[in-house]
Amino acid sequence: KAMCSGRLQTALLVAGYFVYLLVGAAVFQALERTAEKQEKMAAAQMKEAFLQNFTQLTVAEMEQFMKNLIEAIQNGVYPVGNESQFEESNWDFSNSFFFAGTVVSTIGYGTLHPKTAGGQIFCVFFALFGIPLNIVFLHRVGKMLSLLCKKLGKFLYEKGMRKKKIKFLTLLFFLATGILVFLCLPSVFFQITEGWSYSEGIYFAFITLSTIGFGDYVVGKADSRE
Repeated sequence: KAMCSGRLQTALLVAGYFVYLLVGAAVFQALERTAEKQEKMAAAQMKEAFLQNFTQLTVAEMEQFMKNLIEAIQNGVYPVGNESQFEESNWDFSNSFFFAGTVVSTIGYGTLHPKTAGGQIFCVFFALFGIPLNIVFLHRVGKMLSLLCKKLGKFLYEKGMRKKKIKFLTLLFFLATGILVFLCLPSVFFQITEGWSYSEGIYFAFITLSTIGFGDYVVGKADSRE
């Protein structure tokens, strides 16, 4: 009964965690997408005005254009290509879900952030409840790995192995499993899906896992990939 209860709690926690992220993603998308579209239209108009009058611009006007361009890029708006590219949103559902995950995990790459007042206020409350939920979720994952190590230790003990050796082997198993699951395998996945080298995949996995989150490497940002 205790085992069934534990599994049920784990299942409910996992389901609740992902539902929380899905709801957060939907809200962020609803709050930010319209404002982003307006910002992209403004950037397109700024680009068009520049192309029509660039030979007549003064130094001060050129400086202002550069400032506006830098600000647009910092906000995730890249005024390049034709107008159809402006229909693509940084706040589609997959990006919004990814952003919600970076908020609750405290990674914060900085490549995507809410700009509307509503989005920023929601982000505060979303993180306020989401970060503790994420900690509970990770604690449960750690507990499951620990239980696996205990079962391994019990098996080795029944085979007649000494306790000191069992402790060393279970610790080695725990570390090896963690490195394989959280560093080695994700790096292969990033190498295939993102076109990075394996060392870049290892670097990104570690920066993400440690919640440093520089933002120099972020998944899904290559133009040729979805």
